[in-house]
This record gives sequence, C-alpha cells and structure tokens, in this order.
Amino acid sequence: MENSKDDLKIQSFDLETQKLLKTALKDPASVNLEKVSNIIIDQSLKDQVFSKEAGRICFAIVQAESKQNNGSVFRRNLLNRLQQVFTEREKLRKSSRQEWVCYVTFICNVFDYLKVNNMPMVALVHPVYDCLLRLSQPDALLNEDEVDCLVLQLHRIGEQLERINPQRMDELFYLLRDGFLLQDGLTSMARLLLLEILEFRAGGWVLSNTAQKYYYSELAD
Repeated sequence: MENSKDDLKIQSFDLETQKLLKTALKDPASVNLEKVSNIIIDQSLKDQVFSKEAGRICFAIVQAESKQNNGSVFRRNLLNRLQQVFTEREKLRKSSRQEWVCYVTFICNVFDYLKVNNMPMVALVHPVYDCLLRLSQPDALLNEDEVDCLVLQLHRIGEQLERINPQRMDELFYLLRDGFLLQDGLTSMARLLLLEILEFRAGGWVLSNTAQKYYYSELAD
C-alpha cells in the first residue's frame, strides 16, 4: 500500500475521522468497522474524486483485518451497505444524479480492488453489471456525466467483467451500439465517448495508437 496516496485521500475528512480511518488501517479490531464502512460510503457518494480511489482504502482495511484475526467484519458491512444503496438505486438516481454517478464509480472501484483468492468478488458481479446497464439506457445516454462514468468504468473493469460473464457484456454493448447509431439528442461528446468505447472493446480492450491519438486529441479540444 502506498501510504502517501492513502493519506492524501484520508485528508478530505475532519481530524477525528482521519484518526479513526488510520487506526482502522493499522489495528482494525480496535475500532467500530461498521462505522468505518459507513463513513467511507457516505464520503464516496458525495465526493467524486474520493469515490474513484476509495476501493484502495477498503482493500487495505480488508487486508489488515484478515491478517490481524482472519476477520471479515469490515467487508461484510461494506457489502451490506452497498447492497442497501443498490436496492434504492433508481430513487438515488432521481434524487441526485451526482450521487448516483459517485455510487457507480465506487462500487466499480471496490469490484476492481477487492479480490478473494485473486478473483473478483462474485457477489458484486451482477450489481456492477446492473449499474452499467442502467447507464446504457436511452435516458442515461442523454446525460454526459452518466456516459462519462460508464466509459471510465468500462475502461477500468470491462475486461474483467467480460471474462466472468460475456453474455451480459454483449447485452450492454448492443445497447451502446444502438444508442450510438439510433438515438437522437446525444451530445457530440457523448457520441465520441460511445464510439471510443465501442472501438476499445472491439480491439480486445485496447486502442490502437492511431485511435488513441484521434480520441485523445478530440477530447482535449
């Protein structure tokens, strides 16, 4: 674990919470791990920067607890709370598009970092797919923030997800292809992002140098 990076993320909290999180990273048995998981999720829902890397902190606490007493209290509480928010996801999206995007970013980040025997956590596969499929629906494709979130997550974990369940990835990309080809009202940025992710998967989850130069020069303009 790169302490400097994790310390920077923890610094977005007040001093008392920073102390609690640092203790959880070193001596998890001495703190209330349900409270710790709630703090991390609450912060992830309101802070987009934090939601992109909070999985690293979760992974570090899971590792520390496992080493200390072979426990899984933190992981269990984390998954329970993620499940609670997941069941209310449509309500969350209606009340705050930003919190919804942060939630998807966070659950994908947790999926990326938390592994069991070096394998992704099976419990997260379908919820992650369901979130990404929701971002692929016509109403979400009209929202640039949701398209941006979708494309970022697919860059990060698309290949892992496809290995586990290729049929659902096909379903997702049918929606994206139809959205790109048929949907009215897409912004030029959303259209560019969709084209890039379609090409990214078609190339085996890599972009050719030519395509990379093209898309990144377009995105920079």
